[in-house]
Amino acid sequence: MTQEILVVGFGAVGAIYAYSLHRTDKVRLTVVARGNYELIKEHGMYIKSQRFGNVEAWKPYRVVNSISSAADRQYSHVILSTKCVPEVIKTPDLLKPLISSPYCDQFQQPVYVLLQNGLNIEVDLYRAIKALGKPEEPVIINTGVYVFANLISANVVEHGPFARLDIGVYRPHDYTTMVNSPAEQQVLEGLKELFHNVDINIYPEIQRKKFAKNMLNIAYAACACLTRCSLTSLFRPPPTNVPYEPYLDPVTADRVNLYTRKWIKDILDECVRLGRAMGFPDSEDGLPSSIVENSMKTSEKNYSGPDSNHNPSTLLDIEKGAPIEVEVIWGETVRLAKERDVEVPRIEMAYAMLLLVQNQILRQINSSKQT
Repeated sequence: MTQEILVVGFGAVGAIYAYSLHRTDKVRLTVVARGNYELIKEHGMYIKSQRFGNVEAWKPYRVVNSISSAADRQYSHVILSTKCVPEVIKTPDLLKPLISSPYCDQFQQPVYVLLQNGLNIEVDLYRAIKALGKPEEPVIINTGVYVFANLISANVVEHGPFARLDIGVYRPHDYTTMVNSPAEQQVLEGLKELFHNVDINIYPEIQRKKFAKNMLNIAYAACACLTRCSLTSLFRPPPTNVPYEPYLDPVTADRVNLYTRKWIKDILDECVRLGRAMGFPDSEDGLPSSIVENSMKTSEKNYSGPDSNHNPSTLLDIEKGAPIEVEVIWGETVRLAKERDVEVPRIEMAYAMLLLVQNQILRQINSSKQT
């Protein structure tokens, strides 16, 4: 049976995973495209992907410009792929047409799938659905999203070879339950079957996997955002036969390797200490200490090749003057550490600096609205 699915957000991440859903015969897809609605409606989305190939002028079954316009039918799943920036708009306010009357009087609540960065991003949505007073428990699937994709223009996505989702059911205040109930497993298996050519891993406890993914954002995106340098400038050697830029110039490479890379490693170590305080054991099904060294090696591999052109989306947002995910990536980590008396001075410093970056982005946006 064909399932009605709503994807909210049609940037790089939303486009790649929406296209994956489209490639199956199990889904009828409605997409909310806000900033690029007119362009998508008229010309479609162009995808340049090492995994899916080159796709020209693709349009989902239905494209709308607001969630209100999409709130006219029962959905099995609502997939949220917008940036989570609560100081701009909280998730329940964004999804209000789906979690208020008349929608919630006419239709059952769908399964919500969060393709978003950050920690504790489920909390506000869970509370809002619970407040509806429905007998059913809210079903929210959180994910670790691994995809090298950038929106290089409003309807053009450039995508590398990776498309992976780590998925699990959100359980409030629970970081240690390591077995899915039959109902939880059924929901997760059902979601997995809907995607085409995506590596999907089902986990009984998703928070530790989400935490591991957030570590990468905390460390590597912070370095890129605070320096305004791409990660290739940190990891890529000077060119030999094929010209490219940026790269790590030999003139001070020894100091960059000694101090800058160590700063990243120290941030990752702070994250591991916090993970231990949250109850994540040093094991493969927990938060292994080897994640620090492995992530450094993986990042060097991913960002050292001549064809590497991916940038952290947070850096691209800063360059575009768009709000960044400072609270859910860095701020929430600092708050979790304070609750557990874990010192994270480097993460706290990155948060402090990026707070000012965010402040000025919001100032410029608000000033432009007043003129």
